[in-house]
Amino acid sequence: MSDVTTPASESPEPAPALRIRQRRPILASLDRPLALGFAVTLGALAAFTLGVALTSLSTILIYIALAIFIALGLDPVVKRLERHGMSRPRAIIVVFAAFTVIVLVAVVFVLPPAFRQIAEFVQSIPAAIMQFQASDWYRGFEAQIGDVVGNGLDQLAAFLSDPGNLLAIGGGVLAVGFGIGNAISGTLIVIVLTLYFLASLTAFQAAFYRLAPARERKTVAELTETITDSVGAYLIGMVALAGCNAAFATILHLVLGLPFPAFMGLASFLITLIPLVGPVLYWIFASVIALFTDPVLALIFAVLYLIYMQFEAYLLTPRVMNKAIAVPGALVIIGALVGGTLLGLLGALVAIPVTAAILLIIKQLVIPRQDAKT
Repeated sequence: MSDVTTPASESPEPAPALRIRQRRPILASLDRPLALGFAVTLGALAAFTLGVALTSLSTILIYIALAIFIALGLDPVVKRLERHGMSRPRAIIVVFAAFTVIVLVAVVFVLPPAFRQIAEFVQSIPAAIMQFQASDWYRGFEAQIGDVVGNGLDQLAAFLSDPGNLLAIGGGVLAVGFGIGNAISGTLIVIVLTLYFLASLTAFQAAFYRLAPARERKTVAELTETITDSVGAYLIGMVALAGCNAAFATILHLVLGLPFPAFMGLASFLITLIPLVGPVLYWIFASVIALFTDPVLALIFAVLYLIYMQFEAYLLTPRVMNKAIAVPGALVIIGALVGGTLLGLLGALVAIPVTAAILLIIKQLVIPRQDAKT
């Protein structure tokens, strides 16, 4: 009998039967194509059902996301009142009551004349185009560059003069009218959710911190506090700047005698919510609309609003947005485009704080860990 031992560093070759058993779990699905096809089909069906369910719940998910971001925007105001000696429940009641009053004032006093002026604006476009083409200023401009602009205006006037096209536009306006009821109910849902999230924000954060390991909770808490404070400062800053834009645009229309001041004020508020490019877009839009009324007034409006844009960029924005996370301009534009494509105006507004939060996580977590790997 030979006394041969296997070296400890060498593992014995597995038996052929063992190798077959090791391969069987991998090849078992190929041995049963019917079961494989059924499993794949069932997985695809489950994924499709989940996608349909998420699509059906998209409105509710948007309500929840909007309420969360509004709560984050109101939380810095609540914290400021707390620093002045007010208890958090009382501060929440004061801030939420002020927010509700502002929303109700906008719904009751701002939206009805704005919607009425939108209808008047659509109906007045053909007559405004004809009046613009009959002006001496336009004839001189047309003599210099040809009838390029005139052809486009004629086509636009013909489109709006067709009863079928007006009926289609009217149907769209009617659909919007039916959607006002849904908008009111959605507003109430968002207000209730905002109150709940604002009151439970501290408890949510504490529960979130406990999900992290004990040794990392302090870092997670500091990072989360920084992100929520910056997001709140950004959102309330953007709304404040948009409100200043809307107030200045409305006053400027009233002083210059330009038509549709309520509609243009609402358009200014919504458009200037888009970061970085919103004021420029509204400046171009409002100047073109004013051009159909009076070229001189349009020039005055363009110059005054351009001066206000400089005042906002160099004085208002640094003061209002001083606590928000700085985001590079290229990422602002990319984030606004991506968010606007996915969720419209809400997505463009939310994309920037989300981008800022991702940059902060990378800066404070990912990069230090990579630097520690030597």
